[in-house]
Amino acid sequence: MSMGAAGKLAGALVFFPWKGLNVVREYVVPSNPKTAAQLTQRGYVTTVVAAVHSAQARATHPLVSADQVAYSALAAAKGKIMTWFNQAVKLGVDCLVAGVGYTVYSRGIIISTDKDDFRLWVSITDDGATQVADGKFYLGTSKTNLIQTAVATISAGDYAHLPVPDGFSGLTAGVKYYWQFRPDAGDPCVGADSGIYHGVAT
Repeated sequence: MSMGAAGKLAGALVFFPWKGLNVVREYVVPSNPKTAAQLTQRGYVTTVVAAVHSAQARATHPLVSADQVAYSALAAAKGKIMTWFNQAVKLGVDCLVAGVGYTVYSRGIIISTDKDDFRLWVSITDDGATQVADGKFYLGTSKTNLIQTAVATISAGDYAHLPVPDGFSGLTAGVKYYWQFRPDAGDPCVGADSGIYHGVAT
């Protein structure tokens, strides 16, 4: 369409601009039957979106830009093109669909960057009913190659960390390492993984 127009014509056509072009398509009223399955899924999305917003507004250990970068890195490692927010929400919704507890992570930090005492910490905001009980930190030199593991010490409903003397050791100073926290298989929150953080060993 070469002419410029916008709006509906006779309930049959819709004119609108799209990427600098003037286009037209058939007028269609979207179907919205509101089935039980649809309403359940929408409820999951609403619940997790609220949880992410709540994590951002926390007075202590809020979800900040470093956590957003970590969720974006997780999406990239999965080969997905999506925002950090959509990745965080997708993780939570997938957990609810699977019948396990969801978790939103924030304030992921490296307590010690020492190559022989590389210790990690991440805040946990769970669903208030199901809490992470067992999990591990995963470490590697790329987002898709997290091959080293360390059992995390968990304060239920609060945080997971690696205390002294349980940090990663034998790392190389000056090398950038990626890390992630994951609940164990069999944990009530299995699949509710954190984003992928990074830091340089010293």
